[in-house]
Amino acid sequence: MDTIIKRYLPRTEFESYEDFKENFTIEYPDDFIFAYDCVDEWARLEPEKPALVWTNDAGDIKRFTFSDIKRYSDKVANVFRSNGINKGDVVMLILKQRPEVWFSIVALEKLGAICIPASFQLTPKDVVYRANAANIKMIVCVDDQQVVEHVASSMSKCPTVEKLFALGDNIPEGFEDFGAAIEAASEDFERPSGDMALRTKENMLVYFSSGTTGMPKMVLHNHSLPLAHIVTARYWQCVQENKIHLTQTDSGWAKFAWGKIYGQWLCGATIGAYDTEKFTPIGMINAIERIKPTTFCAPATIYRFLMKEDLTKFDFSFIEHASIAGEPLNPEVFRKIDELTGLKLREGFGQTESSVLLANFPWIDVKPGSMGKPSPIYDIDLVDENGNSCEDGVVGSIVIKNTDKKRLTGLFMEYWKDAEVTEKCWKDGTYNTHDMAWRDSDGYYWFEGRNDDVIKCSGYRIGPFEVESALLEHPGVLECAVTAAADPIRGQVVKAFIVLARGYSPSDELTKELQNHVKKVTAPYKYPRIVEYLDELPKTTSGKIQRNVLRDRSK
Repeated sequence: MDTIIKRYLPRTEFESYEDFKENFTIEYPDDFIFAYDCVDEWARLEPEKPALVWTNDAGDIKRFTFSDIKRYSDKVANVFRSNGINKGDVVMLILKQRPEVWFSIVALEKLGAICIPASFQLTPKDVVYRANAANIKMIVCVDDQQVVEHVASSMSKCPTVEKLFALGDNIPEGFEDFGAAIEAASEDFERPSGDMALRTKENMLVYFSSGTTGMPKMVLHNHSLPLAHIVTARYWQCVQENKIHLTQTDSGWAKFAWGKIYGQWLCGATIGAYDTEKFTPIGMINAIERIKPTTFCAPATIYRFLMKEDLTKFDFSFIEHASIAGEPLNPEVFRKIDELTGLKLREGFGQTESSVLLANFPWIDVKPGSMGKPSPIYDIDLVDENGNSCEDGVVGSIVIKNTDKKRLTGLFMEYWKDAEVTEKCWKDGTYNTHDMAWRDSDGYYWFEGRNDDVIKCSGYRIGPFEVESALLEHPGVLECAVTAAADPIRGQVVKAFIVLARGYSPSDELTKELQNHVKKVTAPYKYPRIVEYLDELPKTTSGKIQRNVLRDRSK
């Protein structure tokens, strides 16, 4: 058991959180490459070891072993190489959750090329910006009509893109057939050696981070990122070897790296994949029943929708551990899921720039609403505006210290090609996440919001998460998001965007009822002075609420 990770972890078992925090270490050579040292190594050690179980809205199921992943990734690497992709070249993938996204990510690592996973929601403007910012050489996408139209219409403004591939049955003009190319490619591919050998510190992966201001930043990771996600997978998501883990997210988001490939495969777990065209609660429930994961992870939005269904009709006893990340966990969601399923959600926190930073690890009791305690691979603290450490109970910025004194495993290298932006958040060995939190006397961290999300009203600093949690305790609120709205007298006031539960309709009376409810649950000055009702909240394909879109509505 744990054949692979024992090569990189001097210890894998710990008696307590304190033991884990003090003694957990990752040790690895300078030439660790996940594609070879995990995927191909599992294929060598246990050829029939299950790697991927895939399903879709139609109920189809496909299963792949590590030998399959090796064979297909070798074929895809040959496709890329024969079409001019070599070490250091940049390829963007818009492949949703097709099995080929796993083959392609692994193949690009084998070549030493740089992978940019991207959402199928990209507009032509998004495609142009990414292609030119990263000097993308090839784009591979699904044959979805909107996706290919957006890519094709962008090409006149993307001079670095030399080749387009599409995956599916309807290959449009200007694209080559990715599936046919894979089928025709050779299975023979050898690890580069000698002067061409790959190194762990070299560029591997870029995510475009959807920041709250300005254009998206390019978050650059090297080949150490998969190793850091051992903490994410084994000690937070609690994946088990040869058991299925399902994290629900599109391949274009960093949560895919967190939950659908790196740490899970290093631990020998099987990845579960639900490739959906449009999320629905019952579709998710049916997929869970087909895949039967032992461990499950999803953003808060998915849990909120699931708990509005009659979950007593379904048997989820095969799920032994459930976790949550991507958005903070409202205590009401924790209580309701526990009541309906007996599962106690364990929240984790991190960024596109990192692996898990804080989590409710198995040795600690869950405090509903808390992000838990720090990961052992980072020196985490809270600091005020002057960079001084905050006392317990005081809200500050989450920072990672001593990045210049220890080997970085999992933390991003830089905001690629933007030294100025990197310097703004990473100075003197300290990286500032710009996420705000406070720490209680037991060492648990509690999320307040992004620095830009904190509402400054009449001298008060109001974290939106606490207001959202209060609103969600009202039976009429299905979903909500709280932002600041400009106010000529107070500077800013609290504004709530609310999606109502079945049986409730917008009215002045309901607005007053919700405002009074918040005043009773939390400090009265935090109540939303403005309430706007929506049919749905804007979300990414991974289920995260797009707060920047809501902030723009409030200007």
